[in-house]
Amino acid sequence: MVAVKGRERSHFWFLSQQKFARDLQGQSTMRERKATDPLHSSTDLTEGKEKLRLKQEVGLISGVSLIAGTMIGSGIFMSPEWVLHHMGNPASSLLIWAACGLLAMFGALSYAELGTIIKESGGDYIYILRIFGSFPAFLFAYTSVILVRPASLAAVCLSFAEYATAPFYPGCSSPQVAVKCTAAACILILTIINCLNVRLATSVMNIFTAAKLLALLVIVVGGLVLLAKGQTQSFQNGFQGTTAGIGAVGMAFYQGLWSYDGWNNLNYVTEELKKPEVTLPRALMIAIPLVTCLYLLVNVSYLAAMTPSELLSSGAVAVTWGDKALGSWAWLISLSVALSTFGSSNGTFFSGGRVCYIAAREGHMPDILSMAHVRRLTPSPALLFTSAMSLIMIISGSFTSIVNFFSFMAWLFYGMSISGLLYLKIKKPELPRSYKVPIIIPIIVLMAAVYLVLAPIIDQPQIEILYIVLFIFSGIIFYFPLVRFKYHPRFLQRVTLHLQLLLEVAPTTRDAN
Repeated sequence: MVAVKGRERSHFWFLSQQKFARDLQGQSTMRERKATDPLHSSTDLTEGKEKLRLKQEVGLISGVSLIAGTMIGSGIFMSPEWVLHHMGNPASSLLIWAACGLLAMFGALSYAELGTIIKESGGDYIYILRIFGSFPAFLFAYTSVILVRPASLAAVCLSFAEYATAPFYPGCSSPQVAVKCTAAACILILTIINCLNVRLATSVMNIFTAAKLLALLVIVVGGLVLLAKGQTQSFQNGFQGTTAGIGAVGMAFYQGLWSYDGWNNLNYVTEELKKPEVTLPRALMIAIPLVTCLYLLVNVSYLAAMTPSELLSSGAVAVTWGDKALGSWAWLISLSVALSTFGSSNGTFFSGGRVCYIAAREGHMPDILSMAHVRRLTPSPALLFTSAMSLIMIISGSFTSIVNFFSFMAWLFYGMSISGLLYLKIKKPELPRSYKVPIIIPIIVLMAAVYLVLAPIIDQPQIEILYIVLFIFSGIIFYFPLVRFKYHPRFLQRVTLHLQLLLEVAPTTRDAN
């Protein structure tokens, strides 16, 4: 009744009548669905009725900006010292950076094929749901929505706050109260931007991506000038003291891949892409090689300005580089890092809110999170929920621990998605797809995912990893009563009604194209 009332309002944006494909293996906590073949099914739930859907506002330039803008965040300004710490010397650390870029590229190409087979927003969640079914998809959504995405966003916003407040406290570290308040303000500003308009959010990404690329170019040019002056001592005996432990290499990959995280963000907003079968692979093949080349050149610049011991002792590598290379203009680096992390936060927020939204639309989260604003056509309830969880994470956010454990969980689920692609390529090659990746590429990515998940456990087992696994499987407590057995608390229906009226939101339909 709520949805019908919502659709009758005259200012709704209507679409033509359509039939859309659905995998209804999972049972909604609010709606009853039929179980059908996820890749070949269609359900006439919209016969004779018209629904809201998200606008297709993201083109090629915005897609490249979303990928590059999210990837270039706090990592390239904070992770180099940790990669060098785990690998032991400059040359092997540069190899790790190059290998991380290659792995991100292979992963992105594999996800591009998944995105042209399953043309729905939601990224890993929707791929796991369509291929493996409701239960593993729910565990992914539960972990991602409640822990992974909010924690990642909180860490990046804390990095932004550290660099944004640094100029106001010269010679000493910023007070934690100021840092956390600035991070909270960052999240609130991002919430407003993303709730107002999709085009506004993508415009912010485009502007900040251009700004951060300019900042990285300054570092690259400065490094080339230093190399031309003969400052190459860091590269002499480059492989001396290389670390050979599988656990140390895995941890180095974790730190490096944190800087590349975001390579699959475009898959989370597939329904908002213009011509996704063309835009998705093109944006990936432009953005990721660009970022990889920049990262390698920036690391060379760091090593040209600093010795390995100086780099390892630096709490903020980019600021130390600025002090050595720019002198009195070093404050520009702090500003550049702040701009970079803000842009990355926006990209993470833009795509992370969509995971919550898509999971709710599939019945794995409360219905209110699957609705969109009736005029602005943005998934504002899901964005508000992500914002609230991130604000909670800021209270106890720790950048270093988040990087390692985020990477562990991320590559666990990346491996599931890639194994799903291999299943589709082998068992269902007849499925239509506008882009195909050679099968060797997803095999390499799957082997890397297995290594990244198991290597730290085997070489350096930590109790925190056990806590993560227990948290993931604690989703069973919620899955069976709410999803499997369709227990519908009446109070939740009343809350949904009032929130729908308060937020001016209504149910949406997926894109059938």
